[in-house]
Amino acid sequence: MADCSFTKKERILKHSDFKTIYQRGEKTDTGHFLVFTCPNNLGWKRLGVTVSKAIGNAVARNYVKRLLREYFRLHKSTLPASSDILIIAKPGSPELKYHTLCAELNSIFEP
Repeated sequence: MADCSFTKKERILKHSDFKTIYQRGEKTDTGHFLVFTCPNNLGWKRLGVTVSKAIGNAVARNYVKRLLREYFRLHKSTLPASSDILIIAKPGSPELKYHTLCAELNSIFEP
């Protein structure tokens, strides 16, 4: 069985790491998300999520974050190896259902 966890080492938590990914990462735009992908030297994948107050209230922001973490957890094998992935939510993302979010992000990460 594939590793379906989301451990602390797989999270991007430091502000300096976020800034580095913004500056050096490869940017991809989808309808509801901006995705930055940047190689790292750690040997594993990491995820960072940014959901601003422009997205909605706390319930809506937390819903989007939960969906994105779940996507990362279940699709780790299809994501670029040894990379940092930063996903920024755009307005309209709280209306997405999980299968729609998966289709949108899979168009970026799957060949």
